[in-house]
Amino acid sequence: MKTIGVLTSGGDAPGMNAAVRAVVRTAIHCGMTVKGISRGYNGLIEGDIFDLDVRSVSDIIHRGGTVLYTARSPLFKTEEGMAAAIENCREAGIEGIVVIGGDGSYRGARDLSLRGIPCIGIPGTIDNDISSTEYTIGFDTAMNTAMEMVDKIRDTAQSHDRCSVVEVMGRRAGFLALQCGIAVGATAILVPEMDYSLDDVITKIKSSQMTGKKHFIIVVAEGVGGVEDIAKKIEAETGIESRATILGHVQRGGSPTVRDRVCATQFGYAAVQLLRKGIGNRVVGMNNGQIVDYDIYEALNMHKSFDTEMYEVANATSI
Repeated sequence: MKTIGVLTSGGDAPGMNAAVRAVVRTAIHCGMTVKGISRGYNGLIEGDIFDLDVRSVSDIIHRGGTVLYTARSPLFKTEEGMAAAIENCREAGIEGIVVIGGDGSYRGARDLSLRGIPCIGIPGTIDNDISSTEYTIGFDTAMNTAMEMVDKIRDTAQSHDRCSVVEVMGRRAGFLALQCGIAVGATAILVPEMDYSLDDVITKIKSSQMTGKKHFIIVVAEGVGGVEDIAKKIEAETGIESRATILGHVQRGGSPTVRDRVCATQFGYAAVQLLRKGIGNRVVGMNNGQIVDYDIYEALNMHKSFDTEMYEVANATSI
Protein backbone atom coordinates (compact mmCIF):
# COMPACT_ATOMS: atom_id res chain seq x y z
CA MET A 1 0.00 0.00 0.00
CA LYS A 2 1.54 3.28 -1.13
CA THR A 3 -1.08 5.95 -0.45
CA ILE A 4 -3.50 6.23 2.46
CA GLY A 5 -6.05 8.80 3.57
CA VAL A 6 -7.01 10.02 7.04
CA LEU A 7 -10.24 11.63 8.21
CA THR A 8 -12.04 12.57 11.40
CA SER A 9 -15.75 11.94 11.68
CA GLY A 10 -18.59 12.56 14.13
CA GLY A 11 -18.12 14.64 17.27
CA ASP A 12 -14.70 16.21 17.76
CA ALA A 13 -12.55 15.15 20.70
CA PRO A 14 -9.29 16.48 22.18
CA GLY A 15 -6.46 14.28 20.93
CA MET A 16 -7.80 13.79 17.41
CA ASN A 17 -5.03 16.04 16.10
CA ALA A 18 -2.45 13.95 17.90
CA ALA A 19 -3.86 10.88 16.14
CA VAL A 20 -3.77 12.61 12.74
CA ARG A 21 -0.15 13.61 13.38
CA ALA A 22 0.78 10.05 14.31
CA VAL A 23 -0.89 8.61 11.21
CA VAL A 24 0.83 11.06 8.88
CA ARG A 25 4.30 10.76 10.35
CA THR A 26 4.19 6.99 10.80
CA ALA A 27 3.04 6.52 7.22
CA ILE A 28 5.73 8.81 5.83
CA HIS A 29 8.32 7.06 7.99
CA CYS A 30 7.21 3.82 6.34
CA GLY A 31 7.57 5.30 2.83
CA MET A 32 3.88 5.95 2.22
CA THR A 33 2.07 9.02 0.89
CA VAL A 34 -0.76 10.52 2.95
CA LYS A 35 -3.90 12.38 1.86
CA GLY A 36 -5.97 14.45 4.23
CA ILE A 37 -9.75 14.28 3.84
CA SER A 38 -11.60 17.34 5.06
CA ARG A 39 -14.89 17.19 7.01
CA GLY A 40 -15.16 13.44 7.32
CA TYR A 41 -17.13 11.39 4.85
CA ASN A 42 -18.55 14.58 3.33
CA GLY A 43 -15.04 15.37 2.13
CA LEU A 44 -14.79 11.98 0.46
CA ILE A 45 -18.07 12.57 -1.35
CA GLU A 46 -17.11 16.10 -2.41
CA GLY A 47 -13.51 15.25 -3.26
CA ASP A 48 -12.08 17.60 -0.62
CA ILE A 49 -8.77 15.73 -0.50
CA PHE A 50 -5.26 17.19 -0.19
CA ASP A 51 -1.65 16.16 0.37
CA LEU A 52 -0.18 15.96 3.87
CA ASP A 53 3.51 15.94 4.71
CA VAL A 54 5.53 15.95 7.93
CA ARG A 55 5.31 19.74 8.25
CA SER A 56 1.54 19.74 7.63
CA VAL A 57 1.07 18.23 11.08
CA SER A 58 3.69 20.25 12.97
CA ASP A 59 2.48 21.93 16.15
CA ILE A 60 -0.94 20.29 16.23
CA ILE A 61 -0.36 17.65 18.93
CA HIS A 62 -1.38 20.13 21.65
CA ARG A 63 -4.44 21.54 19.87
CA GLY A 64 -8.04 20.58 20.62
CA GLY A 65 -10.65 19.95 17.95
CA THR A 66 -9.53 18.57 14.60
CA VAL A 67 -7.51 20.34 11.91
CA LEU A 68 -9.19 18.09 9.34
CA TYR A 69 -12.59 19.33 10.51
CA THR A 70 -15.49 16.94 11.00
CA ALA A 71 -19.11 16.48 10.03
CA ARG A 72 -21.90 13.94 10.06
CA SER A 73 -22.85 12.73 6.60
CA PRO A 74 -26.34 11.30 5.96
CA LEU A 75 -25.54 11.20 2.24
CA PHE A 76 -22.69 8.77 2.85
CA LYS A 77 -25.25 6.20 4.03
CA THR A 78 -26.75 6.10 0.53
CA GLU A 79 -25.43 4.11 -2.43
CA GLU A 80 -25.06 7.35 -4.40
CA GLY A 81 -22.90 8.92 -1.69
CA MET A 82 -20.85 5.76 -1.26
CA ALA A 83 -20.21 5.50 -4.99
CA ALA A 84 -19.03 9.12 -5.15
CA ALA A 85 -16.71 8.58 -2.18
CA ILE A 86 -15.14 5.47 -3.72
CA GLU A 87 -14.65 7.18 -7.07
CA ASN A 88 -12.87 10.08 -5.39
CA CYS A 89 -10.65 7.62 -3.53
CA ARG A 90 -9.70 6.01 -6.84
CA GLU A 91 -8.94 9.37 -8.46
CA ALA A 92 -6.78 10.46 -5.50
CA GLY A 93 -4.95 7.13 -5.47
CA ILE A 94 -6.10 6.35 -1.93
CA GLU A 95 -5.69 2.64 -1.22
CA GLY A 96 -6.72 2.66 2.45
CA ILE A 97 -8.13 5.06 5.03
CA VAL A 98 -7.68 5.68 8.74
CA VAL A 99 -11.01 6.79 10.22
CA ILE A 100 -10.94 8.58 13.59
CA GLY A 101 -14.32 8.70 15.32
CA GLY A 102 -17.01 6.65 17.04
CA ASP A 103 -19.28 3.73 16.23
CA GLY A 104 -21.08 5.65 13.46
CA SER A 105 -17.73 6.36 11.84
CA TYR A 106 -16.83 2.67 12.16
CA ARG A 107 -19.93 1.71 10.21
CA GLY A 108 -18.81 3.96 7.37
CA ALA A 109 -15.34 2.39 7.53
CA ARG A 110 -16.92 -1.06 7.37
CA ASP A 111 -18.95 -0.13 4.28
CA LEU A 112 -15.87 1.25 2.51
CA SER A 113 -13.85 -1.85 3.40
CA LEU A 114 -16.55 -4.06 1.91
CA ARG A 115 -16.30 -2.07 -1.31
CA GLY A 116 -12.57 -2.44 -1.70
CA ILE A 117 -11.14 0.49 0.29
CA PRO A 118 -9.52 -1.05 3.40
CA CYS A 119 -10.16 1.05 6.50
CA ILE A 120 -8.88 1.09 10.07
CA GLY A 121 -10.93 2.76 12.81
CA ILE A 122 -9.43 4.73 15.69
CA PRO A 123 -11.71 5.40 18.71
CA GLY A 124 -12.27 9.11 19.23
CA THR A 125 -15.08 10.34 21.50
CA ILE A 126 -15.20 12.07 24.87
CA ASP A 127 -17.98 9.72 26.03
CA ASN A 128 -15.71 6.63 26.17
CA ASP A 129 -18.70 4.62 24.93
CA ILE A 130 -17.08 2.53 22.18
CA SER A 131 -17.51 -1.09 23.19
CA SER A 132 -14.36 -2.49 21.59
CA THR A 133 -11.95 -0.41 23.67
CA GLU A 134 -11.55 0.44 27.33
CA TYR A 135 -10.38 3.93 26.40
CA THR A 136 -11.23 6.47 23.70
CA ILE A 137 -9.36 9.58 22.60
CA GLY A 138 -10.68 12.68 24.36
CA PHE A 139 -12.11 11.02 27.46
CA ASP A 140 -9.36 12.05 29.87
CA THR A 141 -9.35 15.66 28.69
CA ALA A 142 -13.13 15.90 28.93
CA MET A 143 -13.08 14.44 32.45
CA ASN A 144 -10.52 16.97 33.57
CA THR A 145 -12.38 19.84 31.94
CA ALA A 146 -15.65 18.81 33.60
CA MET A 147 -13.91 18.39 36.95
CA GLU A 148 -12.38 21.85 36.75
CA MET A 149 -15.73 23.41 35.86
CA VAL A 150 -17.53 21.66 38.69
CA ASP A 151 -14.80 22.67 41.13
CA LYS A 152 -15.45 26.29 40.19
CA ILE A 153 -19.20 25.82 40.57
CA ARG A 154 -18.63 24.27 44.00
CA ASP A 155 -16.78 27.40 45.15
CA THR A 156 -19.92 29.48 44.75
CA ALA A 157 -22.19 26.68 45.98
CA GLN A 158 -20.16 26.54 49.17
CA SER A 159 -20.20 30.30 49.55
CA HIS A 160 -24.01 30.37 49.39
CA ASP A 161 -24.84 26.99 50.98
CA ARG A 162 -26.42 25.85 47.73
CA CYS A 163 -27.03 22.61 45.90
CA SER A 164 -25.64 22.62 42.36
CA VAL A 165 -27.08 20.14 39.87
CA VAL A 166 -24.58 19.86 37.03
CA GLU A 167 -25.17 18.15 33.69
CA VAL A 168 -22.11 16.69 31.97
CA MET A 169 -22.00 15.14 28.52
CA GLY A 170 -22.96 11.53 27.88
CA ARG A 171 -26.18 11.06 25.95
CA ARG A 172 -26.21 7.27 26.10
CA ALA A 173 -23.37 6.59 28.51
CA GLY A 174 -22.54 7.66 32.05
CA PHE A 175 -18.79 7.01 32.05
CA LEU A 176 -17.92 10.71 32.04
CA ALA A 177 -20.47 11.51 34.75
CA LEU A 178 -19.27 8.67 36.96
CA GLN A 179 -15.58 9.57 36.83
CA CYS A 180 -16.23 13.29 37.18
CA GLY A 181 -18.71 12.72 40.02
CA ILE A 182 -16.18 10.71 42.02
CA ALA A 183 -13.44 13.28 41.35
CA VAL A 184 -15.54 16.19 42.66
CA GLY A 185 -17.04 14.30 45.60
CA ALA A 186 -20.59 14.55 44.31
CA THR A 187 -23.39 13.68 46.71
CA ALA A 188 -25.15 11.77 43.92
CA ILE A 189 -24.35 10.71 40.36
CA LEU A 190 -27.22 10.04 37.95
CA VAL A 191 -26.45 8.03 34.81
CA PRO A 192 -28.54 6.34 32.07
CA GLU A 193 -27.25 2.87 32.98
CA MET A 194 -28.51 2.90 36.57
CA ASP A 195 -32.04 3.33 37.88
CA TYR A 196 -32.35 6.11 40.40
CA SER A 197 -34.94 7.64 42.68
CA LEU A 198 -34.88 11.39 43.20
CA ASP A 199 -36.50 10.75 46.57
CA ASP A 200 -33.43 8.70 47.53
CA VAL A 201 -31.18 11.57 46.45
CA ILE A 202 -33.19 13.97 48.59
CA THR A 203 -33.03 11.59 51.55
CA LYS A 204 -29.27 11.43 51.15
CA ILE A 205 -29.02 15.22 51.11
CA LYS A 206 -31.11 15.46 54.27
CA SER A 207 -28.97 12.83 56.00
CA SER A 208 -25.83 14.76 55.08
CA GLN A 209 -27.39 17.93 56.42
CA MET A 210 -27.77 16.24 59.78
CA THR A 211 -24.00 15.63 59.88
CA GLY A 212 -23.29 19.29 59.18
CA LYS A 213 -22.98 19.40 55.39
CA LYS A 214 -24.41 22.60 53.91
CA HIS A 215 -23.61 22.54 50.18
CA PHE A 216 -24.09 19.75 47.65
CA ILE A 217 -23.09 18.74 44.14
CA ILE A 218 -25.28 16.43 42.03
CA VAL A 219 -23.70 15.26 38.76
CA VAL A 220 -26.15 14.24 36.04
CA ALA A 221 -25.32 12.62 32.69
CA GLU A 222 -26.80 14.29 29.62
CA GLY A 223 -28.80 11.16 28.86
CA VAL A 224 -30.67 11.51 32.15
CA GLY A 225 -31.35 15.21 31.64
CA GLY A 226 -33.97 17.25 33.45
CA VAL A 227 -31.49 19.12 35.61
CA GLU A 228 -33.78 22.13 36.00
CA ASP A 229 -36.61 19.94 37.31
CA ILE A 230 -34.23 18.04 39.58
CA ALA A 231 -32.94 21.29 41.07
CA LYS A 232 -36.47 22.59 41.63
CA LYS A 233 -37.58 19.43 43.41
CA ILE A 234 -34.48 19.37 45.63
CA GLU A 235 -35.10 22.97 46.65
CA ALA A 236 -38.79 22.33 47.30
CA GLU A 237 -38.12 19.23 49.40
CA THR A 238 -35.06 20.39 51.34
CA GLY A 239 -35.31 24.17 51.46
CA ILE A 240 -31.76 24.40 50.06
CA GLU A 241 -31.34 26.94 47.28
CA SER A 242 -30.60 24.83 44.20
CA ARG A 243 -29.22 25.80 40.82
CA ALA A 244 -28.90 23.82 37.59
CA THR A 245 -25.91 24.14 35.25
CA ILE A 246 -25.37 22.49 31.86
CA LEU A 247 -21.67 22.40 31.03
CA GLY A 248 -22.26 21.68 27.34
CA HIS A 249 -19.64 21.74 24.61
CA VAL A 250 -16.92 23.29 26.73
CA GLN A 251 -16.14 19.65 27.57
CA ARG A 252 -15.18 18.89 23.98
CA GLY A 253 -12.58 21.61 23.67
CA GLY A 254 -9.19 22.39 25.09
CA SER A 255 -5.65 21.14 24.82
CA PRO A 256 -5.51 17.33 25.24
CA THR A 257 -3.97 15.82 28.34
CA VAL A 258 -0.84 13.70 28.35
CA ARG A 259 -2.91 10.52 28.32
CA ASP A 260 -4.94 11.60 25.30
CA ARG A 261 -1.85 12.67 23.36
CA VAL A 262 0.00 9.45 24.09
CA CYS A 263 -2.95 7.11 23.45
CA ALA A 264 -3.82 8.93 20.23
CA THR A 265 -0.23 8.55 19.06
CA GLN A 266 -0.24 4.83 19.87
CA PHE A 267 -3.56 4.32 18.07
CA GLY A 268 -2.38 6.23 15.00
CA TYR A 269 0.84 4.23 14.79
CA ALA A 270 -1.01 0.92 15.13
CA ALA A 271 -3.56 1.86 12.46
CA VAL A 272 -0.85 2.61 9.90
CA GLN A 273 0.99 -0.63 10.66
CA LEU A 274 -2.19 -2.57 9.84
CA LEU A 275 -2.74 -0.76 6.54
CA ARG A 276 0.91 -1.16 5.70
CA LYS A 277 0.34 -4.93 5.81
CA GLY A 278 -2.72 -4.59 3.58
CA ILE A 279 -5.09 -5.30 6.45
CA GLY A 280 -8.41 -3.44 6.57
CA ASN A 281 -11.86 -3.68 8.11
CA ARG A 282 -10.29 -3.45 11.61
CA VAL A 283 -10.49 -1.08 14.55
CA VAL A 284 -7.73 -0.44 17.05
CA GLY A 285 -8.37 -0.04 20.74
CA MET A 286 -7.01 -0.67 24.20
CA ASN A 287 -7.47 -3.70 26.43
CA ASN A 288 -5.76 -3.89 29.84
CA GLY A 289 -3.55 -1.02 28.78
CA GLN A 290 -2.36 -2.80 25.62
CA ILE A 291 -3.07 -1.79 22.02
CA VAL A 292 -5.30 -4.36 20.30
CA ASP A 293 -7.34 -4.59 17.11
CA TYR A 294 -10.60 -6.26 16.15
CA ASP A 295 -12.67 -6.94 13.07
CA ILE A 296 -15.12 -4.06 12.63
CA TYR A 297 -18.13 -6.42 12.69
CA GLU A 298 -16.90 -7.93 15.93
CA ALA A 299 -16.24 -4.49 17.39
CA LEU A 300 -19.69 -3.16 16.53
CA ASN A 301 -21.36 -6.17 18.15
CA MET A 302 -19.46 -5.89 21.43
CA HIS A 303 -21.14 -4.64 24.60
CA LYS A 304 -19.43 -2.33 27.05
CA SER A 305 -20.57 -2.86 30.62
CA PHE A 306 -21.04 0.02 33.00
CA ASP A 307 -18.71 -0.18 35.99
CA THR A 308 -21.22 -0.90 38.75
CA GLU A 309 -18.42 -1.51 41.26
CA MET A 310 -17.10 2.00 40.64
CA TYR A 311 -20.66 3.31 41.00
CA GLU A 312 -20.85 1.64 44.40
CA VAL A 313 -17.53 3.25 45.34
CA ALA A 314 -19.08 6.60 44.48
CA ASN A 315 -22.14 5.91 46.62
CA ALA A 316 -20.12 4.68 49.58
CA THR A 317 -17.78 7.67 49.62
CA SER A 318 -20.37 10.39 49.10
CA ILE A 319 -22.09 10.32 52.50
